[in-house]
Amino acid sequence: MHLVSIAMYLTSRPLAEATAELWSFLRHYLLHSGLTGVPETLDQTVAYDEAWLRPDLLLSQACGYPFATSLRGRVRLVATPVYSHPGCDGPLMRSFIIVRKNSFLRVLEDLRGTTAAINSPDSNSGSNLFRAAVAPLARSGRFFGRIIETGSHGGSIAAVVEGRAESAAIDCIALENIRRFDTALVEDIRIIAETPKAPGLPFITSGDTSSQTILLLRGALHAAIREPSLAAMRATLGLVDIALLSEADYEPLLSMAGNALPQLRA
Repeated sequence: MHLVSIAMYLTSRPLAEATAELWSFLRHYLLHSGLTGVPETLDQTVAYDEAWLRPDLLLSQACGYPFATSLRGRVRLVATPVYSHPGCDGPLMRSFIIVRKNSFLRVLEDLRGTTAAINSPDSNSGSNLFRAAVAPLARSGRFFGRIIETGSHGGSIAAVVEGRAESAAIDCIALENIRRFDTALVEDIRIIAETPKAPGLPFITSGDTSSQTILLLRGALHAAIREPSLAAMRATLGLVDIALLSEADYEPLLSMAGNALPQLRA
């Protein structure tokens, strides 16, 4: 039996239910197309990042920076989702840099010497794009006074609200999802800047997956975009299209990190 794990944007029950509905449609499409070993439900036992390198992986969604680095050559790109949320531009997305609502901080320059929260060092939206945004402001390879790691975008928002950090960079899709379904969590923050754009979180499959199966997966995703009965599901997820990018489209993330990494050091 194959493994399917789509867990990058499951921060609330409506999103989890919509994602399950999406998979139900994809599953029936794949079964009807003759693919075997397709699981009935999404896996909820394996950590999202552990699923990426499982040899039995059929479909998952990865972060763009790990896809361009540690996953490179070990998984295959299926497609990149296109979201309608503010900050998205086709298959590209950005992060919004946030501070507390009552903070005196107004522009990026004001963050010099302060504490920044990142969800993890290998996160594209929470760390890599943050580096790229502040890199031009660094002096002798330094900008922030201190960096703390929170483990998630929600954790970074909480760190800012609670005063453990002055700023954080939040994935525009994650932020809009929280605004819609967990409004109270963002009532005490405001946006002061945005990061550069980059390709969004790709759907991936095992490196051993055949090209024929990848074509089936792409066909299923495109069908889900066109299916009238899934309009409510797509609206909940903010999903409006599927783009077919290449691995080369993700390579700029490597130079972005290389040019900006020193400027994020505390």
